[in-house]
Amino acid sequence: GGPRGATPRISVAEGWADGRYVLTLRQHTPPTPGQDEKQPLVIPVAVGLIGPNGEEAAPTQVLELTETEQSFACDLAGPAPRWEPIKTPAGAWVAADSSGKPVPSLLRGFSAPVILERESGDEECAFLLAHDTDPFNRWEAGRAYAIRIALRLVDAGGEVPSAWLDGLRAVLSDENLDPAFRALAAEVPGIDEMSREIAGCGRLADPDAVHAALTQMRRGLGGALTSLLAELYEATTLGGPYSPDPPAAGQRALRNRCLGLLCATRTREAFARAEKQYRQADNMTDSLAALTVLVHEGAPVADELLTDFHDRWNHDPLVIDKWLALQASAPLPGTLDRVRELTGHPAFDWRNPNRFRALIGMLAEANPLVFHTADGSGYRFVADWLLRLDAVNPQTAARVASAFETLGRYDVARQDLMRAELDRIAGAKGLSRNTREIVERTLGR
Repeated sequence: GGPRGATPRISVAEGWADGRYVLTLRQHTPPTPGQDEKQPLVIPVAVGLIGPNGEEAAPTQVLELTETEQSFACDLAGPAPRWEPIKTPAGAWVAADSSGKPVPSLLRGFSAPVILERESGDEECAFLLAHDTDPFNRWEAGRAYAIRIALRLVDAGGEVPSAWLDGLRAVLSDENLDPAFRALAAEVPGIDEMSREIAGCGRLADPDAVHAALTQMRRGLGGALTSLLAELYEATTLGGPYSPDPPAAGQRALRNRCLGLLCATRTREAFARAEKQYRQADNMTDSLAALTVLVHEGAPVADELLTDFHDRWNHDPLVIDKWLALQASAPLPGTLDRVRELTGHPAFDWRNPNRFRALIGMLAEANPLVFHTADGSGYRFVADWLLRLDAVNPQTAARVASAFETLGRYDVARQDLMRAELDRIAGAKGLSRNTREIVERTLGR
């Protein structure tokens, strides 16, 4: 793709009267240097309509948008609904009675790399999450809805909406859907993604508030769907020898997603299920997934199992990297102290780039809650290690230093603390060109 500013945008207007659904599409491509006026492009827009009963009212059809503005109509009263181009724009087709009005599923299968400018309400997102037959749009509706819920919880608190829980219940229960897709659809956004969203709204993020909102969503999901998650967990248990093929990998992904959501409720029963999986696992994926969930939720048995895992795998450097990384990425108050302790562990050779990235890099890049600790201790800890590593391995130091590049997204107090550490790194004698470049760029010099 070309420059980001050159991505075409499509806005949508809709009308509904007498069993006829009308869609007006308008395309606009923002100017780029040397080209202020953009000609209309040929944009394929795959559209389906879903009736109020949740069933497909009109199958997917590709509409060809070739002009700045075009209108299309679909007569749902006929035996085989098809889209036809029409002259009258959607605004002329708005009836007082909207009963029976379908919900559009636009750009199915990501039919064109464009930005869709269309405000869809909570109700519509929840409806598409529960009923859309197009996996891409179903996932997109669910993600947009989850982000909106998280933003609302950060700003005003409140409850996790039942419509979101019901939508995900429908996705997880749908056996026609690929297990890997169901696992992906039930993933709650992360702190980094939400901080990016908040910054995109022109505001500054507080990682503690974001973490609290996302934890509430995960707990809400695990609590509301406990019996379904437990059933799915059992149903996706694979018999026979380990297989890396996509169907088996999809089953494992769904099973481990269910385990994670069940453990988010922090019940004894959920932790016992994860411990059993860890002890009985015949493959690294399941073993590591169970251990990660127990460590990240702060389960009482976590330390015992971490020791067991280390003793069992200390002959394999790649697995020990994972052992360090899962501890460094735990979103828990005691993680910084644990990582500090691990820097003295015989397994931690800080001159080894994989080891450094697994422990210090993971804390900086994959644990925004702890890296952005309000008193700045996370920044200070990472900066100390970057200064130490820079003399030996400037490439890895520069790569990990890029964790500070999110500076502009966070509250002013955190920005000041990050700047102080970046200034300290920039002022170090003999700093490598690699690290200096990242630091100076982040400071805007």
